[in-house]
Amino acid sequence: MTRDLIAALLGVVAELAEERRLDSSRELPVGDVSVERPRSRDHGDWASSVALKLAKYFEAEPRELAMEIAERLAKTPSITSVEVAGPGFINVRLDNAVSGTVAKTIVEAGVAFGSNDQQRGSTISLEFVSANPTGPLHIGHTRWAALGDAIARLLIASGASLVREFYINDAGVQMERFGRSVLAAATGAPTPEAGYVGSYIEDLARRVVAARPDLLDLDEAEGLAVARDLAYGFQLGEIQASLAALNVSFDVWFSERLLHARVEGRPSLVDEAVDRLREQGHVFDEDDAVWVRTTEFGDDKDRVIRRANGEYTYFASDAAYYLDKSDRGYARKIYLLGADHHGYVHRLRALAGAAGDDPDEDIEVLIGQLVSINGARLSKRAGNIIELDDLRDWLGTDTLRYWLARYPADSPLALDPDVLRKHTNDNPVFYVQYAHARTRNVARNAMASGVTRDEFAPELLTHETESALLGALQGFPGIVAFAAEVREPHRVARYLEELAGLYHRWYNTCRVIPLDQAPILTVHRSRLWLNDATGQVIRNALDLLGVSAPDRM
Repeated sequence: MTRDLIAALLGVVAELAEERRLDSSRELPVGDVSVERPRSRDHGDWASSVALKLAKYFEAEPRELAMEIAERLAKTPSITSVEVAGPGFINVRLDNAVSGTVAKTIVEAGVAFGSNDQQRGSTISLEFVSANPTGPLHIGHTRWAALGDAIARLLIASGASLVREFYINDAGVQMERFGRSVLAAATGAPTPEAGYVGSYIEDLARRVVAARPDLLDLDEAEGLAVARDLAYGFQLGEIQASLAALNVSFDVWFSERLLHARVEGRPSLVDEAVDRLREQGHVFDEDDAVWVRTTEFGDDKDRVIRRANGEYTYFASDAAYYLDKSDRGYARKIYLLGADHHGYVHRLRALAGAAGDDPDEDIEVLIGQLVSINGARLSKRAGNIIELDDLRDWLGTDTLRYWLARYPADSPLALDPDVLRKHTNDNPVFYVQYAHARTRNVARNAMASGVTRDEFAPELLTHETESALLGALQGFPGIVAFAAEVREPHRVARYLEELAGLYHRWYNTCRVIPLDQAPILTVHRSRLWLNDATGQVIRNALDLLGVSAPDRM
């Protein structure tokens, strides 16, 4: 329906341009021909600012151009009225029969409704969470997991070819400290300086000893390697299980070790990365070290990629991983990083430039802010963090995921558990899920009462609450497309809350099942279509946030 309206509007604009014989060398900016839902239903079903945007192109006053467009657009079948407001806004009202058809469209489309092709052709690697495998996930990781997965779902629903990636930091000093901490716990030795503490280390040590009873008989170097690698595998398994319980999955678990591995005499990916950046002309040698001239791309200083002693820096791993993503066919790389990673923004953008890519097009770094939950207890196992698993057990997966997706990533977030755990309309996730459960209850009662969907007369859906509900339903694909484009899942959550409110008001006004054994009419059957369409959209939207849609509450 939106496409048809835009096509009609474009036809009118093109017709006017042809009649005025405008300079043929100037191409009509068709991207400015668009429509959107007005904030108030008093302003019609759709609104367009096309006259304001094209006034300069037509060398006309915006309001006068709007009047001309409105006069011609009003002749379009299915449009009941077109009005001009303010300096040149065009407000359109559609025929009830046309507006109402969206209910049937939604029911027949099912889970596909809301999908769009705005990201078609985009190949995206989305990296998020990427926690060190040296301990359990904490409250910060929980937010990045919920946001990252929701962004992925939105982009996929908008046509992108996307891979979710978890970068496992399993190389370097922190892994050695982790291994020594587990080995110390296994042998009863004191925790080494700067080592990891907490009962989870003791648990890992017990599992390591159970898997390798001969651990204490090994020499120090071999014992350390065994303790480190076994504990690493156990801890990574726990991280994967925690994320799966939060309804978050990854397509790629990428080990940092792979970047440094040399197979059959071939150079490692890190070695190759240095050579490839050098080929781009941005690598130089100074003081026996190898540098990348990242200041050419906005970084605050040039970066050492290989130290004078031959050791690679973390920047080298970043470069090798970035290039590997490109080699796997992902032109755009999106990173969702924590609040303590602001310094990575310029560094990663500079890396993209040094690799020959466009930092404004091929890389995107999103910084998520901190989150706190009043009354949340520190982990008994880790001792100094609020653990993801504890939060999920306390508040529930749906509550956590919905609330964490409900706010922009760049805003600090403090949540009140008293509100999160309420089963009242004060709790948005309950309010939305209850709306869905109500649609299912209406459908069950309708079936029991003999109200079916064997008839549909959209022109009968004329009540003001029906018009408002239909308008919101029709706008869902646009919400999905825009939320994907700006990487803001909270727009879906806020849309859901508005939709739930419109549905509850409609439910209290318009009956699907006739009262007192009155005859079942076509309007009742048509309303059942609208009820079921609303339930479908709520399900689809909740799924984009990784939240369930219960049938009963």
